[in-house]
Amino acid sequence: MSARPDPLPVLPFRQPARGTVLLPGSKSLTNRALLLAALCDGPVTITNALFSEDTTLMAAALAALGIEVQADPAARTIRVAGRGGEIPTPSADLWVGNAGTAARFLTALLAAAPHGIHRIDGVAQMRRRPMQGLVAALRSLGVDIKCLREDGHLPLEIHAHGLAGGAVTLDASESSQMLSGLLMVAPLARRPLEVGLAGGLRWPFVQMTARLMEEFGQPPVERVGSHRVRAAAFVPYRRPTGGYEIEPDATAASYFAALPLVAGGRLALPGLRRPGDGLQGDTQFLTVLERVGLTLAPLATGPGLEVTARDVARRGVTQDFREFSDTFLTLAAIAPLLEGPTRITGIGHTRRQETDRVAGIARELRKLGQEVVEEEDALTITPRPLATDVTIETDNDHRFAMSFAILGCHDRRGDGRPWLALRNPACCAKTFPEFFDVLDGLRHDGAGTAA
Repeated sequence: MSARPDPLPVLPFRQPARGTVLLPGSKSLTNRALLLAALCDGPVTITNALFSEDTTLMAAALAALGIEVQADPAARTIRVAGRGGEIPTPSADLWVGNAGTAARFLTALLAAAPHGIHRIDGVAQMRRRPMQGLVAALRSLGVDIKCLREDGHLPLEIHAHGLAGGAVTLDASESSQMLSGLLMVAPLARRPLEVGLAGGLRWPFVQMTARLMEEFGQPPVERVGSHRVRAAAFVPYRRPTGGYEIEPDATAASYFAALPLVAGGRLALPGLRRPGDGLQGDTQFLTVLERVGLTLAPLATGPGLEVTARDVARRGVTQDFREFSDTFLTLAAIAPLLEGPTRITGIGHTRRQETDRVAGIARELRKLGQEVVEEEDALTITPRPLATDVTIETDNDHRFAMSFAILGCHDRRGDGRPWLALRNPACCAKTFPEFFDVLDGLRHDGAGTAA
């Protein structure tokens, strides 16, 4: 990742986008695969792994627990010496930064361990992010969890003596990662786990977890009606091939799929799956962009998609993002370039992520001169002439930086001069450290390969 000025002026594209984007591996799948590999009885090599702040924190935490982790960033591989659920280090302090997946998955893992006293902490924002539902569910299963500052929040101290299993109620409405963490450690429980769901749930991410568990040897997670799931106990995790390849990140793909709508042109996205074809629910965002004016076609050179801006008016859309909300900022950021209002719903839970994403995007769009109606669970954005010489506050949120970087690729002045700058562009290291290098590679001469 190249050093960047702060704030970073975004250079517009002077000609249509052309080239190939080699997407990073999925963050969601990499952190899940790291946990499942640690639960296998034997080594697993994860290929096309994402190397970012969140996945590095997860791998470092596993290593601190005595699980051997060998990472090769150049080859994008991570080898995990699985211990079948054993935690070799009886006491450790784990740091998860602002990585929600690491915080919730590790809490579940340590709660299911046969013994040990371990502590988990993170940055101030992670201490505010939702953990209450998972803590309450684990306590009802007999786990001794102490909240060292505020009940239901980090930092936590977990006194492990195994997971009983049985019936439990979990409120995962604020983060499906809490249910995913519980399901992944369910095979370590002393009896099958049946989870009753209180509140709403973003099911695609749980479905991703359940399908990945199957690829690591588990029987399917059963849905019992609409508000209950059941996972088996005693079935060991295994990966007979000794390897697992991570899909390209569908959320990272959202930025480059939107770029032709901003700058024109077409891009090749090798390995990216069509909506419904892979494990990631965020590929559903591609269907939203199709309604705006994007065409999807299979790559002629192998697996993947080619995205092309159609020669039609780009129109605003109305979309419920509840099931793929990590991508809503991408649409919101380019909404000023669309004809007519864009209405985005199902996003109330994102107020408690890296930052309050609903309030933050509304604030920054208003700075850009846009008309924005903010509701608890929705935004309506009506395009107005874009202001220039605006510096976007990213609030240390990687998705703000990447979404507005795509908007900044629009040649607002018509002469290639920057009109939008981003505060703290380095925050992209959380999930996509090479993002701006990739964007620069596409911008250079309007052609080539970015990696």
